[in-house]
Amino acid sequence: MHIDYEPNQKGRLMKKDIIFGWIRIIAGLFIFAFGVHLTIFANIGLAPWDCLGMGLSYHTPLNYGLSMTIIAVTVLGIDLLLKEKIGYGTIIDALLTGNFVQLFNSMNPLPLNSNLWMGIGIMLVGFVFMALGMAVYMKSEQCCGPRDALLVGLGKRMQRIPIGIVEVILWAVVLLVGWLLGGPVGIGTLISTFGAGIVMQIVYMIIRFEPRNLRHKDVIETTKTLMSN
Repeated sequence: MHIDYEPNQKGRLMKKDIIFGWIRIIAGLFIFAFGVHLTIFANIGLAPWDCLGMGLSYHTPLNYGLSMTIIAVTVLGIDLLLKEKIGYGTIIDALLTGNFVQLFNSMNPLPLNSNLWMGIGIMLVGFVFMALGMAVYMKSEQCCGPRDALLVGLGKRMQRIPIGIVEVILWAVVLLVGWLLGGPVGIGTLISTFGAGIVMQIVYMIIRFEPRNLRHKDVIETTKTLMSN
C-alpha cells in the first residue's frame, strides 16, 4: 500500500491525508503485531520487548497486552525527555500494538512450535513482518510509536551508526531488564537481540527506507489541520 501525501499551501497535510495516514498506521501496526506474534509462536525464546512484557506480567495482574501498553506509555515519557515529536501515530501505537499481538496470540488455533529450526525460520519471517509494518506506519509521518520513537531518537544521537545496529544496542538493554524480571529467554532471544536489527537493516536497504529522514507532524500540528477549514 502506497499513499503519497500532498501538503497544502501552508505546507501541512490535508485532512484527507491525515485520515488516510491513520488507516495506514493501523494497517502497519497490524502487520507489525503479526510479526511479533510469529516471534512468540516460534517458541524458542522471546524477543527483548516481549520478554520485558512477559516478565512484567509475571509480577502484576496484567496480561501480556496490557503489560505492553504500560511499557509503551512509560517509553512515551522517555521519548518526551529526548524531545521526540509525539503524534497521533505514537498514541495509536501505544494503545493498539500490544492488544493486536494479544489478539493474534488468542486466535491462533495451532500449538506452539516445538522444532528448533522451524522456530528459527518462523522468527526470521516475523522480523521481516515487523520491519515492513514499521515502514508502513512510519511513512504516514505522524510520528513513530513509543519504542520506534525511542529508536529514532537514539539514532539521531548516533548518526554514524546504522539504525539497525542502534536497535541491537537498545534491545540488549531491554533484554537485560526483561531477564531480571523473569521473562522467558532462549536461543530465540539471542537471535532477536542481534538478528532483528540486522533483518530490519536489510529490509530497509531493499525498499530504500531511512526512518531518520522522515519529517513527522506532531499532535498539535495535525490537530490544527483537522480543525481548519
